[in-house]
Amino acid sequence: MKLSQYAKHVGVSYKTAYRWYRAGSLDAYQTQTGLIIVRDKHDEKPLVGRIALYARVSSLAQKDDLDRQMQRLKDYAAARGYQVSKEVTEIASGLNDQRPKLEKLLADTSIGTIVVENRDRLTRFGSHYIETLLAAQGRHLEVIFPGDTGDELVDDVVSVITSMAARVSGRRQSKRRAEKIKQCVERAMQDEEEE
Repeated sequence: MKLSQYAKHVGVSYKTAYRWYRAGSLDAYQTQTGLIIVRDKHDEKPLVGRIALYARVSSLAQKDDLDRQMQRLKDYAAARGYQVSKEVTEIASGLNDQRPKLEKLLADTSIGTIVVENRDRLTRFGSHYIETLLAAQGRHLEVIFPGDTGDELVDDVVSVITSMAARVSGRRQSKRRAEKIKQCVERAMQDEEEE
């Protein structure tokens, strides 16, 4: 998880977590882009079979983003000591349920672990079903940045808004807008609970 997520998870400030990282007391590494990733030992699953990296963007205009996404996946795998067998990149909408490269990857039972950056890189909706089916085969999905809020309704609303906003105004802007909307929805739900 990102250092900021780790700090929030353990209940310390980002500055404190950064000091811990600099002192070497965290099991963490820094990517080429400067992002600090903390390894979470509690979430580790034993690796079985071969390891594949999967990166996806929605349009050809995001080709550079696709390359950067794959590089982050490679950095993550190298930092964890993974022997990567397959690197799969795809340009297709996350709402499209007919992506030949993903289908081929999921059908390849020699692949035991599929590593993605975010759940929405695999699919906008239904990633839990894919995880369940992989688990039934003794395989698993490893998500670098889970990003879940813990509230299923909020996560679904944010996913829908992000997807629709991306079609209108581009990926980076849509993420910022979706984050603002997510905060508003969470505040509204908290206000409703307080009443």
